Parts: sequence; structure tokens; C-alpha cells
Amino acid sequence: MTKRILIVDDEKNMRWVLGQALAPEGFEVVEAADGKEALAAVAEQEPDIMVLDHRMPAPDGMEVLRRLRGQGATFPIIMLTAHGNVATAVEAMKAGASEYLTKPFDLEELKLALDKAMHFRELAAEVERLREEVQKDYDVEGIVASDPGMLAILETVRKVAPTSATVMIYGESGTGKELIARAIHDLSDRANRPFVSVSAGALPETLLESELFGYEKGAFTGAVNAKPGRFEMANGGTLFLDEIGDISLATQVKLLRVLQERKFERLGGTRTIDVDVRVVAATNQDLQQLIADGIFREDLFYRLNVVPVTLPPLRQRPTDIPVLAAHFLEKYRAGTKALSAAAIQALSGYQWPGNIRELENTIERIVILSHDDEIGVEDLPAEIRSNACGIERVAGGFVLPEAGVDLEEVELDLVRQALDRSGSNTPKAAKLLGLTTKTLEVRMQRLGL
Repeated sequence: MTKRILIVDDEKNMRWVLGQALAPEGFEVVEAADGKEALAAVAEQEPDIMVLDHRMPAPDGMEVLRRLRGQGATFPIIMLTAHGNVATAVEAMKAGASEYLTKPFDLEELKLALDKAMHFRELAAEVERLREEVQKDYDVEGIVASDPGMLAILETVRKVAPTSATVMIYGESGTGKELIARAIHDLSDRANRPFVSVSAGALPETLLESELFGYEKGAFTGAVNAKPGRFEMANGGTLFLDEIGDISLATQVKLLRVLQERKFERLGGTRTIDVDVRVVAATNQDLQQLIADGIFREDLFYRLNVVPVTLPPLRQRPTDIPVLAAHFLEKYRAGTKALSAAAIQALSGYQWPGNIRELENTIERIVILSHDDEIGVEDLPAEIRSNACGIERVAGGFVLPEAGVDLEEVELDLVRQALDRSGSNTPKAAKLLGLTTKTLEVRMQRLGL
């Protein structure tokens, strides 16, 4: 598809040279001789990208840049100047320039800057499109999904939320069970009442019972004052019981009574307390197996399992990975950064044993450590890079280094072996490694080969 480029320069010869160089590259060239013409051209037909001279009759390039960004223009703008210095470059980048080139410049350097800027814009547009699709398909704040299976689950959440039914959420650690529980609460008529969460697996059994039901003064050593439990704190709202499979049989009996009768007594107390609490439970365990093993009550299971919701692990919803990654980039204020196509492919191909929590932590770490606008495969953690470079797919006689060797050393060794076996023929070496020639060349450059 033809891309419209606006060339703004008060030197007619410069506009002609750039137009002649860029038209064969697939650009529809539009010219402007000064800042006023540039602003008018943008108003009439928004360009896909702009090459803007710095020094022009008023308004100069810097003023044009500021006005366009102030008006909300998002297309890339590459600033040109014959008077380059560090302070001016910093000023231009802060004002919203995508790139800054000093005259005289090499045309190939300009083409490279244009390609990079257009690629970044395409990535940003794709992220925005995915975000809009997610928003269109599902409007619960805080939940990001585009995978059909997840969208079906979210539709179940929509339907069950307005009811009083108990919900049982299954899923591996890090799949977002508490987020689903909060969505159920937020979409219910209890939304303006408390949402209280407690993790059974994080508390010793003696502590869990007092946390759930509270205690009276003197109930045990150290109970110098009475304390309400989580059920009382959640009265009128929702109680989220995470890791429900870790609750002891004794506490299960008391929990079953609350679910059946909506009443209980504090530890050490005799007064019966009535509560109106919706319970949403979650587990990463197989409750049916726990029942068979005699460590989970079957009657409690049926009380909790009224509406079961099973969250798939992230590895089973790869289409969500780019959307989630973009969401976390925005969350950690990295709106100017974007993932390269290769990085997205690497992230999508990784197994994510820690699920969404691991992905979020990975993106946060990348944001902190990377310095470029485009995040490439080289910015990813070693375990993800190793998956991307095809180490696990390498076979047919390659000798893998001993366990414990750094993954970058593993990659270097495998590339060297492939080059040796192919007689330093890069296309043949790439084929042996299961990579494209271009990908191998990039890796060879990074590895210093």
C-alpha cells in the first residue's frame, strides 16, 4: 500500500532530491516549502510520515512539530537540520520527533529511519486495533483477552455475576483467578460493598480459622481484644477464598455451615452471627482427586461448585500474549515502546510456566532494562531468547554444551557448529538451525561472528 510522505524544506532542490529518492520506495510524495504550507497540507490530507526541516521561515520546524503534537498528530516526524547539536536534538525528541538527522546525511540513513518509524507506527496501530477488539468483545475493566476460549469464559462471568450463585474458579497459579473473582463482584449488585480476599494456602490452619470467623477476647493466648473475621468484613459483599483445596477437614465443616445457613460463631464466642456473603472460591488443585483421597468433603465441593469456571494456562491462549504484553507495556508507562515482530513471536512461542504473572514480570523487567523504542528478541530474558533462536529444535548431530552453560554461550556454540558443517555457507547454516538466513545474519552480528 502506498504511503504518503510530506517533505517540508525551504530549499527546493532538497525537496526535489528527496522526492526523487523516495518515490521509487513506494511513497506518495507531498511537498511544502515552509511551516505554514506544512500545517495546511496536514490539515487537508494527513500524511503517514513527515520529513521536517528545522531551520525555516517562521514558523520553523520546531514550532511546526510542537503544534502538530499539540493537536494530537500521531504520525512519525523525522527532523532534519544543518545546525545539529545535542541540545537541539534533545529538544526535538522531547517535542515528539521520531528521529533526528543532521545535514548532510546519507539517503540510505534516511530510508532506514523512515523504515524504522513506519514499522513502529504499524506496530502501534496493530496494538491499538487489538485493544479496540478486546474492548469491543469484553468491557470488564482490568481484563484483557482476545482468545475465543477466554471470551467464552468472560461471557459466563457476565451471566453469573448478577446472580447470587457460588462460583468455583479452577486454574494454574498466575492465570488470573482473583481478577475473575473481582470481575464477578464488580458486575454484581454487591459492587459497592466489600470485596474481601483470603488465601488459605498462605496461612497456618490455626490462623486460617480465626481469620475466617474472627475471635472473641480471651479465645486463646494473645487474644487481648475481639476481632471480626473475613466473613464479617465481607458482609453484604463478596468473599474470595483462594487455594480452597488447602483447607483442613475441620475448617471445611465450619465453612460448609456458613454456606448452608449463612451463620457462624467467632472462636471462643457463643453469639451466632448472621451474614450475607457471596463466596467465590479458587484452586489450582484437582478437587475430585482430593475427594477420592479423603481430604476434601464432597458435600462442600457441591456447595462451592455451583458454577465452575476453568481458566486456561497462558500457553493455551497464544493470541492473548501480544495483547497482554501491550497492556503491560502501557501499565508500566512504556507507551513509547513497542515489541518487534520477532519479539512478539518469541513471547508467543514460550510456554510461560508462571502464566500471566510471569509475563507481567517479564515486561516490567524489559521496560526497566531496555533503552530503545523497539524491543527486540535480544532484550528478552535468556530462557525466552533460547526458545526463539531454535535451540530446542536443533538436531541431527549437533553437540549441545554441558548443562549449566550460559544460554548465550549455547547459542554461540550452535551457530559455530552450523557454520563449520556448512562450510561457512550462511543460507545452509540457517537451514540446519531451522532459521531464516536474515535471522541467522542478525544473530551472527550480535554474537560477533
